[in-house]
Amino acid sequence: MTKKFDFNKGLADLEEIVKTMESGDLSLEDSLSYFSKGVELTKSCQLALDDASQKISKLTEQDGFVNETPLDNA
Repeated sequence: MTKKFDFNKGLADLEEIVKTMESGDLSLEDSLSYFSKGVELTKSCQLALDDASQKISKLTEQDGFVNETPLDNA
């Protein structure tokens, strides 16, 4: 059984990684390790957002709601 991704924790972890990397106190190896973790967290967050977007689309279609304005233009 796979554990469900916790978006809020993932976002908080990603913010912590960015803060740590911005400190400039990491070795090259550590920077690469943090960067790799950040990429994986970004992918997981994006998948969670895509899943939520699909669910919203499905629910609004069922209700007959049509959004004329895309969210990114609101």
